[in-house]
Amino acid sequence: MKKIQMVDLKGQYEPIKEQVNRSIQEVIDTTAFINGPEVHGFQKELEEYLNVKHVIPCANGTDALQIAMMGLGLKPGDEVITADFTFAATVEVIALLQLTPVLVDVNPYGFNIDVEAIKRAITPKTKAIVPVHLFGQVADMDAIMEIADEHNLFVIEDNAQGIGANYTRRDGSKVKTGTIGHVGSTSFFPSKNLGCYGDGGAIFTNEDDLAHTLRGIVNHGMYERYHHDVVGVNSRLDSIQAAVLRAKLPHLDTYNAKRRESARKYTERLKDHDKITTPLICDVCDCHVFHQYTLRLKDCDRDGLVKHLNSKDIPCGVYYPIPLHRQKAYTDSRYNEADFSVTNQLAKEVISLPMHTELDDEQIAYICDSILEYLNA
Repeated sequence: MKKIQMVDLKGQYEPIKEQVNRSIQEVIDTTAFINGPEVHGFQKELEEYLNVKHVIPCANGTDALQIAMMGLGLKPGDEVITADFTFAATVEVIALLQLTPVLVDVNPYGFNIDVEAIKRAITPKTKAIVPVHLFGQVADMDAIMEIADEHNLFVIEDNAQGIGANYTRRDGSKVKTGTIGHVGSTSFFPSKNLGCYGDGGAIFTNEDDLAHTLRGIVNHGMYERYHHDVVGVNSRLDSIQAAVLRAKLPHLDTYNAKRRESARKYTERLKDHDKITTPLICDVCDCHVFHQYTLRLKDCDRDGLVKHLNSKDIPCGVYYPIPLHRQKAYTDSRYNEADFSVTNQLAKEVISLPMHTELDDEQIAYICDSILEYLNA
């Protein structure tokens, strides 16, 4: 059996090695390292894939979120509602811009922001909602957009873990995540479903004026060299990373399909154990791209299971062990523990198993058998 890895980037690289190497070498040969043809080509190809009018590449996913908020003209003190159960980058950029983070609970079945909790958190100072498509599962975007429309709020999709997922709207139409709200962001960190070989990110929007503003912000506020029209940052996707992403983008749907198939195999082996709650899997849609395959455990020593798996050379992760409202940087006297019952429970129960495009049946069987061995001991 091959060595089990949390993410097998080398295995994913091998089938596209020739194209990746050739594209990287071409960037080096032309020395078009910044804003070169590979960047512009990737931008256009991603626009076509997402069916979105504007893609603005940038340096990383955290920058993408920050720049999206800057482009919307949010002001210090404006309240931004987001999920308590997610990676810190989502709330980090809100605080960096001197906006006011408002953390709310998530639902227990998909781990995404709870729609009713959003409604309860809205005040006259609320200006935006940031749903996170956590672990690759799409948030309830129709309901979120309805709330936003009713209260005249912006919606900024954090699509760092959901690239390539489809959301089926109530009218039956499908749309890619990241293109539903006023603006969306994503990360191309190497372990993402569409990952480069360093850092990278992008912002998406269908709004022309907003796209124009965002393009200035990513480049020091310049539209004409040495003319700084808006306050900006330096956040560019370099050409080598764009070359890698161009090689991978045509395979993204296949990568995501492989992840879904591995998730089904995990679930089939684990679903009947009374101490395990497996992720929701929709057989007739593709609304989950399984950036992570995350179990909930009950009446079980999770840390003991982690040690057991590690002793068998099986990596795993706990995403996330501490809710954001309990993090030292984001504590706030306004928060009431009773309002975070789901998040607090998830932090005690979740464990994520290896998930990538190169998982094989032997590895999945070994991982599942090892989990059941521990739980049945």
